[in-house]
Amino acid sequence: MEQKFTTVIKPKRGLFELNIKEVFKYKDLILLFTKRNITSVYKQTVLGPAWVIIQPLLTTVVFTIVFGNIAGLDTNGIPPFLFYLCGSVAWSYFSTCFTGTANTFVSNAAIFGKVYFPRIVTPISVVLTNLISFAIQFTFFVGFLIFYIISPTAKVAPNYAFMLLLPVILLHMALLGLGFGVIVSSVTTKYRDLSMLVSFGVQLWMYATPIAYSLAEVPEKWQNIYMLNPVTPVIEAFRYAFLGAGTFSIKYYIISWASTLVVLLVGILLFNRVEKTFMDTV
Repeated sequence: MEQKFTTVIKPKRGLFELNIKEVFKYKDLILLFTKRNITSVYKQTVLGPAWVIIQPLLTTVVFTIVFGNIAGLDTNGIPPFLFYLCGSVAWSYFSTCFTGTANTFVSNAAIFGKVYFPRIVTPISVVLTNLISFAIQFTFFVGFLIFYIISPTAKVAPNYAFMLLLPVILLHMALLGLGFGVIVSSVTTKYRDLSMLVSFGVQLWMYATPIAYSLAEVPEKWQNIYMLNPVTPVIEAFRYAFLGAGTFSIKYYIISWASTLVVLLVGILLFNRVEKTFMDTV
């Protein structure tokens, strides 16, 4: 009697082989991992999920005091607190997607060695987990935004039509963080030292991105090079939509998208290659 199998596991032959249909079949597992990620982060913490708001709030307060009051950096006429909160919320989503997926193989080695499922499921679940955190932070930010809009002393004029691009901007940040994260994750299976540099590198990257200052503070002769940072056009687009401040360059935004797709492609190539043999090195 011929046996019928619901799942057939085959070795991946192509470098760029991503079975979207198979990944979709494991959507319940993605949601389970997402729930696990949220629980593991806030389990046995006193304030619990409140840390989602506390972290960007503290960052914003520090930036407001140091860069807004002490250094006196220009914020394009936007109240400094709102300006820095906007940048912090957007950067937080990208950076957590990056750092969260950067340890995919190492942190999930025990599970990977016991049962089969598409390995790409784990970094996808990290992106979804951080999307929930972003939703909470974004709601917090919108509350302050509304306060400043109705305030007679503040001059905040959001670009309401541009706000419709929020899903595109979020997808952009998610794919960029996912791409860089799986690249680092693939490399750290063999070179663990790189994982030690991720947090430090993300901090340096933040200061190379207009989070703690506006793009106008960068010398004009360096702005073109500065905009090649793939995160810069995304942050500028986010601020332009919700604060009506800064500039939006369609040219550099397209370049940023192209860079994102290249990074994601390289990430998937490395991920598929390392996935076959990582249990021998982790």
